[in-house]
Amino acid sequence: MKLYAPWEKAFKKVSTPFENFLHAQTTTGLILMFMTIVALIAANSQFAEAYKHFFHTEISFGFGSFGISHSIHHWINDGLMAIFFFIIGLEIKREILVGELSNIKVAILPILSAIGGMALPALIYIGFNGNGEGANGWGIPMATDIAFAISALVLLGNRVSASLVTFLVALAIVDDLGAVIVIALFYTSDINMISLFFAFASFLVLVSFNRFGIHAVLPYFLVGLGMWFFMLESGVHATIAGVIAAMAIPSKPKYAPANFTTHTKNLLDEFDNYPVATDHMMHEKQKAIVQNIKDKIDSIGAPASRLEHTLHLPISLLVIPLFALANAGISIDFSSIKDTVAQPVSIGIIMGLIVGKVIGIAGVAWLAIKMKIATLPQDTTMSQIFGVAFLGGIGFTMSIFVADLAFLGNEDLIFQAKIGILTASLFAGVIGYILLKYIIKPSNQAE
Repeated sequence: MKLYAPWEKAFKKVSTPFENFLHAQTTTGLILMFMTIVALIAANSQFAEAYKHFFHTEISFGFGSFGISHSIHHWINDGLMAIFFFIIGLEIKREILVGELSNIKVAILPILSAIGGMALPALIYIGFNGNGEGANGWGIPMATDIAFAISALVLLGNRVSASLVTFLVALAIVDDLGAVIVIALFYTSDINMISLFFAFASFLVLVSFNRFGIHAVLPYFLVGLGMWFFMLESGVHATIAGVIAAMAIPSKPKYAPANFTTHTKNLLDEFDNYPVATDHMMHEKQKAIVQNIKDKIDSIGAPASRLEHTLHLPISLLVIPLFALANAGISIDFSSIKDTVAQPVSIGIIMGLIVGKVIGIAGVAWLAIKMKIATLPQDTTMSQIFGVAFLGGIGFTMSIFVADLAFLGNEDLIFQAKIGILTASLFAGVIGYILLKYIIKPSNQAE
């Protein structure tokens, strides 16, 4: 292919690897880690007050007598995170329709393991906090951070099989679904039934769009935005609107791809029949043919898959980093850190994310395999499932999110929860990585 721009070749040497890096599975985890460190440094430096003041700055939107005003922190957690939950909804839908969760024989092991990895941490937490002021935080250690966990697994390279990565992805998707259900049912304030009715009506409109075969994204966006607002006003956490909206996005293309190749070849032949106007410009007829080809490409792509692909970078580079920056910045008094970690809330989270996740995931998987309910993934050993179970104890993003909901307005308990989450996630990630990298043999080396 001829390069017209004089610097294009040199630029491609830099831009192409960078694009590959941005789309890699490890990118979100690495950026998340970096922004967490930045937030912790900012909160424990001379800029601590400025950092705190910035995220408490109010931002208002309105017209006429109508207006809505929240802090930057609130807009991130209730607004931008709705987009994150929208992506989670699209991933859940895809996995159920055509992914690992579509085949019950393959899906049963990660489903059961995910349930065990949610139930046991919650029970352990309740054991430490059942009668205390932190009792409402039982949902915090249930979550697995898919970005961190998958990043750690991918960094292991050929030490782990593709089927083991798939197992963790399916497990994390089920885990996310469980977290969404828990937030919707148990971490909801007083319900405004009128607003909830309008949110439900908005969802029905989205479903109607789907049933009428509307594949343009804009109508879904406008109605989905309205549903988010009504959900925000209803008392049900607004991010749930993201998941619900994702369920209504069409997952099938407008036209079957069967004749795509034939039609495209015909258009390309027609394209070649017209001489180019100049070395750098196309004939007007050729422009129309190119647009026709583009329209056909769009018509065989499902809106759900297009949105999932399009939103990947904004979520990775904007939403998740901003969430980490806004929520991970906790001021740590190292002289009293031992006392904080010893609090029931912190202990419950640490024990839940490390002990509960490992026993819940690996233990249930072992029982399911022994009872012949499920089978071990191909090229995977039970020891590797044990190592992956530790990675399941990385509960960063969703755990912090649930902590803010569970202890709304109680800064002391939120602080204890975040200390517990950071401590447990660090230990779980390091232990899991070391086990899989240096101790547990890959399946092709196991005796």
